[in-house]
Amino acid sequence: MSWHRLFVIPWVVFVAYWAFGALKTRRTVSKESLASRYGVLALEIFGFALLFLDDTGIEFLDRHIVPQTYALAAAGVAFTWIGIAIAVWARYHLGQYWSARVTLKEDHQLIRTGPYAHFRHPIYSGLDLAALGGALAIGEVRSVLGLALIVLGYWMKARTEERMLSAQFGEAFTEHCRHTGFLVPKF
Repeated sequence: MSWHRLFVIPWVVFVAYWAFGALKTRRTVSKESLASRYGVLALEIFGFALLFLDDTGIEFLDRHIVPQTYALAAAGVAFTWIGIAIAVWARYHLGQYWSARVTLKEDHQLIRTGPYAHFRHPIYSGLDLAALGGALAIGEVRSVLGLALIVLGYWMKARTEERMLSAQFGEAFTEHCRHTGFLVPKF
């Protein structure tokens, strides 16, 4: 079995869990603007396309820049599985308040359980870690560029989410920020 396949399997698990979980969410009462949503979405789609493409047909993008060693490929696959596990764990704790778009749901609560006890955006962090794993396992310029776009997209999305949560929860969110990391856990 190739490293590429081992890298893709956790993403399939992720998509299946996300699709199932999307069926059980609360009604949206507030959401980010279309311009904000589609700008970030374009970055993420382009980043994931670069990460998952087998061959871009552009010699520079298909060059290996990460040494192709068993240890780095295995670490990349492990990071992918760990990142997906973090994202799924966070999605489970977010429950009915989850949305693919930055939103506030009906009777929205500030989640502080599970990974949210340590960082405010564990879904994005988990997906960033999984993408890092892919970049290590694949090791090409395109995968590293894809990783950079994915991280930038989730960083921008997290900033938008922070503004919305701050406006909704005020001092409670400020207090939560004191005890948690933004994209990196704080213990």
